[in-house]
Amino acid sequence: MTATTNAPASTRRDNVLLRFLRNPLGAIGLAIVLLVVLGAVLAPVLAPFGVTTADIANPFADPGGDHLLGTDSSGRDTWSRLLWASQLTLASAVLCAVVAIAIGLPSGLIAGYFGGPFDGVSSWSANALMSLPAIIVLLSVRSAVGPSVWVTMIVFGILLSPGYYRLTRTAVQSVRNELYVDAARVSGLSDARIISRHIISVVRAPIIIQTALIAGVAIAIQSGLEFLGLGNPSEPTWGAMLSEGFRNIYISPTLLLWPALAIGLTVGAFVLIGNALRDALEDLPKVRASRKATAAVAASGMTAGSLSGTASIAVEPEIAPTVSISTSSDPLPGVGELPAGDHLLEVRDLEIGYPAPDGGLTKVVQGVSFSIDRGEVLSIVGESGSGKSQTAFAVLGLLPSSARIVGGSIVIDDIQTVDTAAERILQKKVAPLRGRRISYIPQEPMSNLDPNYTIGHQLARPMVKLLGISRSEAKRRAIELLERVGIADPQRTFDSYPNEISGGMAQRVLIAGAVSCEPDLIIADEPTTALDVTVQAEVLDLLRRMRDELGVAILLVTHNFGVVADIADRVAVMQRGRLVEEGPVREILRDPRHPYTRTLLGSMLTGREPLTKLTEETTR
Repeated sequence: MTATTNAPASTRRDNVLLRFLRNPLGAIGLAIVLLVVLGAVLAPVLAPFGVTTADIANPFADPGGDHLLGTDSSGRDTWSRLLWASQLTLASAVLCAVVAIAIGLPSGLIAGYFGGPFDGVSSWSANALMSLPAIIVLLSVRSAVGPSVWVTMIVFGILLSPGYYRLTRTAVQSVRNELYVDAARVSGLSDARIISRHIISVVRAPIIIQTALIAGVAIAIQSGLEFLGLGNPSEPTWGAMLSEGFRNIYISPTLLLWPALAIGLTVGAFVLIGNALRDALEDLPKVRASRKATAAVAASGMTAGSLSGTASIAVEPEIAPTVSISTSSDPLPGVGELPAGDHLLEVRDLEIGYPAPDGGLTKVVQGVSFSIDRGEVLSIVGESGSGKSQTAFAVLGLLPSSARIVGGSIVIDDIQTVDTAAERILQKKVAPLRGRRISYIPQEPMSNLDPNYTIGHQLARPMVKLLGISRSEAKRRAIELLERVGIADPQRTFDSYPNEISGGMAQRVLIAGAVSCEPDLIIADEPTTALDVTVQAEVLDLLRRMRDELGVAILLVTHNFGVVADIADRVAVMQRGRLVEEGPVREILRDPRHPYTRTLLGSMLTGREPLTKLTEETTR
C-alpha cells in the first residue's frame, strides 16, 4: 500500500531549476553570466566607441569623462573594447564546447550502448587524444594555420572531446543492461529511440555540468593564448587586453585590472553554476522523499483527521479488492481476434553457449525442444541456473552479444529467427516481432519501468509507435487497460511515476503493457517472484483470465510448482540446460517420471507439518 497525493503530475515533478536558483552560489553565477552575455549582445548599443576607434592624442587616459574606464596605449576606449571583446571570447568558448559535445556525446552513446569494435576503436582514439599535450598541439596549429581564434577553439574542442566521451560511455554502460532498457526493447522500440528517450536522460545532467566547467576552461585557455601573443592582434579579446595591460602595468595599472576582472568573474561564474547544478541534482532524492512525507501528512489531515492528538494516515487501497477482468466476449481495448492454428512457437534442439576462458564454449542450454499452441500456457520450471531464462531470452532475441547459438531452431509462426551457421539470433526477423507479436512480463516490475517517465507515457508510447494510433487514443486505451487489470484509480496511476506506485501495481502495469499492442505470445519470466502471496494469486488469476479472453499463448518461466499447478496447461522441466521431462501438468504433478522432477516436487512446503516449539529439555 502506498499513500499518494491527488495533485496533478505536473505539480509533483521536481523542479531542478527552482532548486538551482535557490542556491545563492548558483544564482550569483547565473547572474554574472547573464550580465556578460547581455553586454556582449548589446555591445553595439552600450559601447560608446567602435572596436577600432582610437584617440591617438589621448593614450592612457584616466577613467572618467568620455572614457568610463580610460583608454589604452593607442587611445582606444577600454569599456568599449571590453564589450566588443566579450563577443569573441564567449563565442569562442561556445564553439569549443559545441565541438567537444558533438564529438564526445554521440561516440560515447554508441560505444556505451552497442560496445563491440566501435567501442574499442573509439576508446583507443580517446586515449590517444588525451595523451597529447594540449598547449603544444595548439601552438603547432597556430604556427601551421596562423593566429585564428576559431581554428584554435575547434582544435581545443577536439582535445576536450575525450572527457565527454568517457563521461557518456561510463554513464551509458551503467544503465544499458537495466531491465527497463530491456523492457523498451521488448516493447518494440528501436535502438535509436531507446537511446534518445531512455539512455540520454542518464547523461543529460552530467553533460550540462561538464559543459559549464568546460566553458570556463575554454575562456581561460583562449585568454591565456592571447595573453602570450599567439592570437590575432586585429581581433579584440580579453586575453589581448590582458596582454596590453601587462605590458603597460607601470604606466596604467587599471588596464590590467579590467580584463583580469572580466576573465576571473566569468570563469568563476561558470564554476559556481556547475557546482550549483550538481547540488541541485544530488538533492533530487531528498526532495522527493520530503514531498512524499508531506503528501502523507496532508492525506492524514484530509482523510483521517486525528485521534487523541495523534495523526492517523489513511491510505487509499492501491489495487481493487478483486481483479475486475471481464469474462465476457469483449476483448481488451485494442486487442483483436488471434488467428487459429497450432504451434505458434516451436523450439527444436536449441543449444546456447558462451565463450570459456580456455577458448572453448560452455553450453548453458543443450538440445531443448518444445512448442506452444495458441491459447496455451506452457511453464518451464527448474532451479536457478537451469537455463530456463536463457531459453526465454533466446525466443525474445535478447541474449547477450557474447552468446552463441550452437544449434537448433526457433520458429515463431513460420518465421525462423535463428541462424546456426552464424551462431546468432536474426535480429532483423525477431526485432519486428517484439512488442507486436511477442511481449514480455519480467520478474522485477519496478526495475522494468523507466523512472524518468510517467506510467502513462510508458504505456501509451509503444501503442503510438507500433499501432500507429494517435496519442489521445493511446491514452484512452492505456487508462482502460489499467482499469481492466484491476487498478482502482487508473487516471492517477497513469499520471504517476514508477516510484509512486507499489510492486503489485507495477506488475499490473507491466501486464497491461504486455497486452497493449495485440501480442500473440506473452513470455512471463518469474512474474510473481517479487510479490507477496495475495498479490501473486491475483496476478496469476489475471494471466489466466487474459488467456481465456484473448487466446494469448503464455510461456511461463518459474521455479515454483505451485504456480505451475495454478495456471499451466503443460510443463517442461529443465535441469542443467537440458529438458528432462515434459507433459500435461496433471500428469507431471501426479506421476513424475524423472528423479529431478520428483526432487523439485518434494521440495515444496505444501502438506508439511510446521516446526513446533523447542521443548524445555531441548533448549537446555
